[in-house]
Amino acid sequence: MGGKTEQQLRERYRRALANEGPGGSIGAAEAPMAGSSDGGAGNEPIGRLARRFVGTAWLIMRKDLVVEFRSRELFLTTLFFAVSCVLVFAFALVRDGRPMEDAAAGILWIAIAFSGTLALGRTFEREQAHHTLPALLQAPVERAAVYVGKLLGLLALLVIVELVVVPLVALFFQASLVSMAGLVSVIVLAGTVGFLAVGTLFSAMLVRTRSRDVLLPVLLYPMTLPVMLAGVRGTSALIQGTPDIASLRMWLAMLGLFDAVFLTLALWTFDAVTSE
Repeated sequence: MGGKTEQQLRERYRRALANEGPGGSIGAAEAPMAGSSDGGAGNEPIGRLARRFVGTAWLIMRKDLVVEFRSRELFLTTLFFAVSCVLVFAFALVRDGRPMEDAAAGILWIAIAFSGTLALGRTFEREQAHHTLPALLQAPVERAAVYVGKLLGLLALLVIVELVVVPLVALFFQASLVSMAGLVSVIVLAGTVGFLAVGTLFSAMLVRTRSRDVLLPVLLYPMTLPVMLAGVRGTSALIQGTPDIASLRMWLAMLGLFDAVFLTLALWTFDAVTSE
C-alpha cells in the first residue's frame, strides 16, 4: 500500500477516535478527555462508559490490523523471524532425526518471545513515524482503551504467527503439540497475553526514547521471565510421554495470576507513562 493511502486510512481512524464511540457519535465536547478530573466521566452511566471503552479498543485494534494486512510489513517480518528461529535450532539440536529431550518447549517459547519483541518494537513506533501518536493519545477517550486496542491487535498478529510456528516445532522436534492442540492453545495463549501485557506498556513508555530498540528487550525479558518459565515448564509437562496434568494446572495458574496482575497494573499506569 502506498504512503498516501496508508496516511488516509490512519487519518480516517484518527477522526473516528475523536468523534465516534461504541454507541454512536460523540463529540469532543461531550466526551471527557482521557485522564481528566472534571467529573464529567463520573456523571455518565457505567454501561455507557464500558461500551465506549470497548468500542474504542475495538476501533484501534481494527485500524492496526487493517493497516498491517494491507502493508504486511510487520506480519511477514515477524513470521519469517519466528520460522527462522525454529529452523536454526532444529538444525542445531536434531541429530539423525532425534531431537534433544525437552527441546521443543524451549524452542517454541524462544520463537514466541523473539517474534513478540519484534512486533512490540514497531507497534507504537509506526504511529510515531506517521505523526499519528499525539492525536491518538490526545483523543477524547480513555488512554487505557488505547492500550487494550494495541494489545489486542498484537495478540491477533502473534496468534496467526503461532498457528504456523507450533506445527513447525511439532514437526521438527517430534512433539505432540498438535495432538494436544486444545491444552497447548490454552497455555500458549495465556503466556502470550502475559508477555504482551508487559511489552505493550514498555513499548509505549519507550516510544520517544532514542535507544528504544536496545532498552525494550533489556526491560522486557527480566519482567517476563516468570511467563517464559511457566510457559516452558507447562508445555514440557504437557508433551512428555505421559502428560503431567497436575503440573500443567499449577503452571497455568501461575500464568493466570501473572496476566491478571500485570494487566491491572498496565491499565492503571498507562496514562502516566504516556504523558508528556
